[in-house]
This record gives sequence, C-alpha cells and structure tokens, in this order.
Amino acid sequence: MAKEFKTQTAVSVELETLWQALSKDLATIAPNVNPQLVKDVQVIEGDGGVGTILLFTLCPRASTVGYQKERISELDVVSHEIGIEVVEGGYLNRGFSYFKTMFQLSAKPSEDQTLVNVKIYYESESEEISEQIKAAESTYLSFFKKLEKYLLNGA
Repeated sequence: MAKEFKTQTAVSVELETLWQALSKDLATIAPNVNPQLVKDVQVIEGDGGVGTILLFTLCPRASTVGYQKERISELDVVSHEIGIEVVEGGYLNRGFSYFKTMFQLSAKPSEDQTLVNVKIYYESESEEISEQIKAAESTYLSFFKKLEKYLLNGA
C-alpha cells in the first residue's frame, strides 16, 4: 500500500499562468527553470494529456541515475490537478518501487498568488526512505520558487 507525504507552497504567479507552465509547457521550460538538475526533457509518447511520457535527462552533477521517465497519470483542467508517475529511472533506482506526485493548484483569494498542494505517493521496502522523501520535497519546493522567478521575469 502506498504511503503519502504532503506539502505546500505559495507562488506569486497567477493561477492560469502557473497551470500553463506546469501542464502544457513543462518539457520546454524545466531545463531553463532548473538547469542544475535538468539537462533536457523530451516528450517520447503522447500529446501532453494523460498517458504522455516525458524523459528527463538529469545533469551528471545532480544525479548518478542520469534520467527519469515520467507518465502523466492524471490531468484535470477544472481543478488544476496533475499527477505524474515515475515509470523508469530516477526515484525507482533509489529504493522506491512506486513514486507518484500530485500537484493541485488553487488561487489564493484577493492575491495574485497560487497555492500549490503537493502530494507524494510512494512505496518502498526500506524504512530508511524518509531522507529521500524530504529531499524530494525540497526539490519540488525549490522548483516552484525557481519557476515563479522564471515566470515573473517575463518568460
């Protein structure tokens, strides 16, 4: 049975702009937003909807794994929710047998901010996985802060 970890952050970017970046433009902007981690992203299957598979080529300095394939498993444009499951490499080479992240965006009332709720679902045989979950949380939160800066600087 999958375990769950939750976190959230607020981003000073309008909801629809952030949703566009995360759900439609991720493959093209991820290397620009986080070049220390992501060298390249290719859509290797699909059209950006559910079932689309993305190949993230990771920078050698940041990862000994080298790559991570992710599949968009859920996409709800009404509730601004996207689920991305690792299907090969990356976290699956670090002791996880299952690793899925759900991002749910919502506008903060009377502010030009978006609240990002992150849920990580994972399975692992090891009980010593908490450090890796904390590292994943840090990576996601850092990505959203870098994405915020990227979008605010006219990207």
